[in-house]
Amino acid sequence: MHSLKWIAFLGLVSLSCINLPLVINSSEIQIGEVQFQDDFSDPSSGLARYYDENIGSLDYVNQGYQISVNQRHTILWSGPGLEFTDVQIEVDVTKIDGPESDDFGVVCRARDKHNFYFLIISSDGYYGIGKVRDGIQQLIGMKDMPPSEDIIQGQYTNHLRADCIGEYLSLYANGIHLVTVKDSEFTSGDVGLFAGTFEDPGTSVRFNKFSVLMP
Repeated sequence: MHSLKWIAFLGLVSLSCINLPLVINSSEIQIGEVQFQDDFSDPSSGLARYYDENIGSLDYVNQGYQISVNQRHTILWSGPGLEFTDVQIEVDVTKIDGPESDDFGVVCRARDKHNFYFLIISSDGYYGIGKVRDGIQQLIGMKDMPPSEDIIQGQYTNHLRADCIGEYLSLYANGIHLVTVKDSEFTSGDVGLFAGTFEDPGTSVRFNKFSVLMP
């Protein structure tokens, strides 16, 4: 099992997004309707572009959004700088390089770079849901990250779905429900994409087909 051990924490949030209002009025959106979507063909679509040789990078690469983490016990993430309440997030994520002991996935209800929920899997088949509160991370409803045979291990693509609806947070991999937990601390905020390392640095993942739907 994986235990969270992010000693160093680094979060990055972009504060603007083209062609979309800063606040999404969910009362004007129908169930299943797209609230936000990015195919990463436009490098100015709103997510952070960042590079530090020692820490890592976030950038648009080959029609995708790639996060590379060069430092152990570190996470990097970015979002479009929007405000959502209930969401269904869908994204494809491909392991590009690095150790099998890593984690990556999505963020929801981010109040700022130190307060948000995360819904994640790892290259060696583990999963978890948790939150970062005031920069301190913890899993919700589980002591460690358990394994699942429904996660495709290694340098392959997994389709992730993350539901943040009311007090319930649910994670799916490749169409299979993995876990649902309950937490009411954060009720709204930004969404984002996330990657991190444990003991071994050097993980790199690429995201494609990022959509945020009204659940």
